Amino acid sequence: MSAQAGGGPWALELKDLRKSFGKTDIIRGVDLQVAAGERIAIIGPNGAGKSTLFNLISGRLAPSSGQVMLNGKRIDGKKPFEVNRLGLSRSFQITNIFGRLSTFENLRCAVLWSMGYRYTFLRFLSGLDEVNRRAEQLLEMIRLARKRNVLATNLTYAEQRALEIGITIAGGADVILLDEPTAGMSREETRRFIELIKEVTVGKTLLTVEHDMGVVFGLADKIAVVVYGEVIAFDTPDNVRANQKVQEAYLGSPVADQQSGGH
Repeated sequence: MSAQAGGGPWALELKDLRKSFGKTDIIRGVDLQVAAGERIAIIGPNGAGKSTLFNLISGRLAPSSGQVMLNGKRIDGKKPFEVNRLGLSRSFQITNIFGRLSTFENLRCAVLWSMGYRYTFLRFLSGLDEVNRRAEQLLEMIRLARKRNVLATNLTYAEQRALEIGITIAGGADVILLDEPTAGMSREETRRFIELIKEVTVGKTLLTVEHDMGVVFGLADKIAVVVYGEVIAFDTPDNVRANQKVQEAYLGSPVADQQSGGH
């Protein structure tokens, strides 16, 4: 088991991770070590393998070879719900909420599952004080307390994304994966959402796939650049910005020039 200099395991570690579909290699030997509490942005051109990498980490796909370690324990090959129970949670590019339930009810469902109640409603939910308290706390954290009883389908797009963040963190996972969390947002919504992400992930390890370089440089401690299924750079934002390989991967356009760009 690989360990940090301090002796403890990495929060997340990928070891020679590979994924092929037939004869096509999508992920080609990725090695990555993420310390607890770090915020990592994963960037790269379209088709680079970023979403596939997330699916391998979260258990939606099994690797062809290699290992995924979560706090020193192998999780590759486990099912998504098993990975979640071990302390890793993720959101998706497409908002994944229950539109016909209220904001509060969406959060309460997420909390019920994380606290071991599953989806059995033989109990009166109003009597589950611990569950209700946690759902109320999440409402405050994601700044949707005023929308407590609004059906999720009637929330704005940005509010729905915030709700999904709440659902993602409901179980108290230590490692959070966010897949393009600000996609489709206006500049002002994006700015507010970055601050929200920072607040709700304090003390947690965060990995996010992003195309908006303003989000990347405003949020990440380190950036992993994925090109053709390989990590060609993993460093601080300043060092990645100056990396010649990274600039070439972005069609000769320096990353610094894209900081204010969109997708």
